[in-house]
Amino acid sequence: MKFIFADSMDFVDPNFDFIEDRSSPSREIYWDDKYPHEMMSKAPYDGMLVSKAIVGGSKVSGRYTNAQAMMFNRIGAREFLRYREKDFPTSMMIGDCGAFSYHKMETPPYSPAEMVDFYGDGEFTHGCSVDHVIFDFVPDDQVGSLGNEQLEENRRRFEITSENAQLFLKESARLGNRFTPMGVIQGWSPGSMAQAALRLKKMGFTYLAVGGMVPLRTPQIKTALKAIRELVGNDIQLHILGFAKADQIDEFKDYNITSFDSTSPLIRAFKDSNRNYYVSNADGTMSYYSAIRIPQALENRTLKDLAKEGKFSQEDFQNREKHALDAIRSYDAGSADLNEALSVLMAYSGPLLIGKDEYLNEKDIKKRHTLEQRYRETLEAKPWQSCKCAICQKVGVETIIFRGGNRNRRRGFHNLEIYHNHLKKFI
Repeated sequence: MKFIFADSMDFVDPNFDFIEDRSSPSREIYWDDKYPHEMMSKAPYDGMLVSKAIVGGSKVSGRYTNAQAMMFNRIGAREFLRYREKDFPTSMMIGDCGAFSYHKMETPPYSPAEMVDFYGDGEFTHGCSVDHVIFDFVPDDQVGSLGNEQLEENRRRFEITSENAQLFLKESARLGNRFTPMGVIQGWSPGSMAQAALRLKKMGFTYLAVGGMVPLRTPQIKTALKAIRELVGNDIQLHILGFAKADQIDEFKDYNITSFDSTSPLIRAFKDSNRNYYVSNADGTMSYYSAIRIPQALENRTLKDLAKEGKFSQEDFQNREKHALDAIRSYDAGSADLNEALSVLMAYSGPLLIGKDEYLNEKDIKKRHTLEQRYRETLEAKPWQSCKCAICQKVGVETIIFRGGNRNRRRGFHNLEIYHNHLKKFI
């Protein structure tokens, strides 16, 4: 089972000054920055996925600038991502359309021929057929609850996805064996997904990609995979697109998953409420710690709103911010005890969480207590001190501070490595 990282321009400034909180004035974004596989001692994934919609173009606005998109199309995915095959042999480079980005359109903005050229020119190892995402998912015996109009729309998207897959497979033949075509499965129930998979198998696809999984719960994903496997067997390779349940991968061992892509370990570093920092345990399990939130006083929206309302002054927040940074660094160095550091940190995080210094009702008191307990667990464990990854070894306690992209993404890079190592042990 291979873990594929879905990239979205996720890089950091390797020369970022954490004390001054700034990059060098001469820094050139992208050119001077580093991707996870460049920052870590080895790539923290088995391959990368790039969506056509992320790159962007005239039909869909992406994350890339026009100059970056032009360069990507000119030099290819591996060269642009600096993820060269000679440096990362046997790694996968998967491309897809990014169907979520155009789900409101009547039809996909890309043709099968266009995507084949995109994959061929980009030197991808694998490319997904052109799909149209279906958001509904219900048990087979509840399909009628969708209503005739919605069911008709789902069937329309189902047929578009199926027809595009057949054309895509035909178009890919003109490039020979330059990449492996992957047929994308879309459906509104386990049975419809299984039927889509069977169609793709009969067309000649040997590698299928299950789409529409992002919003689904774990039991729903399992029912879909079970239905697919029962109908197409285990000889077909299976990829899960946008697998948001990456931490629960051990629950999916019975479905013979070949590969899956996810950004979950990186995204959780700065979007999860408390599971921000991954730790691999000796017994094969994983633990999670909350990052310590010390936002930039003059840039954080919540703090700026509180200052505008007159509840606090910006000078007060700046002082609390400085004391908080000093406190956690002193604690890391052993020159401040836990309770002393925690008190200072909560003096800054408290108003950020509650919007005031006074905790007059039970709800406020509970929220503050929960946050304080999470911080205490993190500070007591000091996981960044024992971690051997390149990020923690180089920047230490800065990894656990929730503050700006250069810290938060570094913590995400750490998570990718911990998760990848955990997955290899599981396999």
